[in-house]
Amino acid sequence: MRLVFAGTPEVALPSLEALAASRHELVAVVTRPDAPAGRGRRLVRSPVAQWADRRGLEVLTPARPREPAFLARLRELAPDCVPVVAYGALVPPEALAIPTHGWINLHFSLLPAWRGAAPVQHAILAGDEITGASVFQLEEGLDTGPVYGTVTERIADTDTAGDLLARLADAGARLLVQVLDAIEAGAARAVPQPAEGVSHAPKITVDDARVRWTEPAFAVDRRIRACTPDPGAWTTFRGERVKLGPVRPAPDEPALPPGVLRVARDRVLAGTGTVPVVLGTVQA
Repeated sequence: MRLVFAGTPEVALPSLEALAASRHELVAVVTRPDAPAGRGRRLVRSPVAQWADRRGLEVLTPARPREPAFLARLRELAPDCVPVVAYGALVPPEALAIPTHGWINLHFSLLPAWRGAAPVQHAILAGDEITGASVFQLEEGLDTGPVYGTVTERIADTDTAGDLLARLADAGARLLVQVLDAIEAGAARAVPQPAEGVSHAPKITVDDARVRWTEPAFAVDRRIRACTPDPGAWTTFRGERVKLGPVRPAPDEPALPPGVLRVARDRVLAGTGTVPVVLGTVQA
C-alpha cells in the first residue's frame, strides 16, 4: 500500500523503520512543526522529520492538519492509509476521509484503558501489572475507534516509563505492519471498543512529577518511575529543586518522617508515608 506516516517524537521511529523495511511504499511523513529546544531555544526538527530528511522523504509540517494547503497536498499524494504514532495533533474529519483506508493509530495501552497522551506513565502510576499496545482506526473521538489488534507487555517492578515505552514501541511497530498487511489483503477486522474499562491518561505535568513524600513508599516509587525520563521526578533540598532517579523501598529500615533524610554508610534514605526509600540518582 501507498503510505503517508504521521508522527513526531523518537518513540515513533521504530514504526518508521519497520514500515520502511516492509513491502509497503512510504511516500511522505507528517509531523509537528520545528520547535524551539535547548538553552539557545533554536528551532529543531522533530525526530521523525530528521529521519525523513536523511532518507530524502517529503516532510509535511502543518501547524494544524486542517490547513487547506496540507489537505490539498495529502490528496495529491493519494495514500491508501496513514499510519499514526504519537503525532501530537487532532486530525479533522476532512483529513481522516482522504486515505482509502483512513488513518490507523498505534497507541501504547490496551484500549479502552488509558486513552490520552500519557498511557504508559499512567499505567505505572496506577500499579498496573499488564499493559500493551493497540492499533485502532482513528476517528474524531479521543482514542475511541475500533481496534484491529493488540499486543501485551508485563510491567516489571523496576520499569521506568522510558524502559516500558521502548519495549512497546518495538512490539507495536511489528503489530502496525501486521495490521497494514491484513488491511491490504482484505483480512483485517476492527472490533469496537467495549463501553466498560475506560480510563483516561492526560499529559503528565511538571507538578504531577513532584514527589509527595507523605504518600506510601510504593506510590513514591511508582511516581518517580512513571516520570522517568520525562518530565523528570523532582523534589526540593535546602530550597533548591533537584531531579530524582528511581528509588527502592526499604521495608527493613527504621521508619523516618516523610521527606526526612538519613545518611548511612552506603546509602541515603528518605522517609515516606510508610517505609523509607533508598535514593538513587539525585541531580541538581
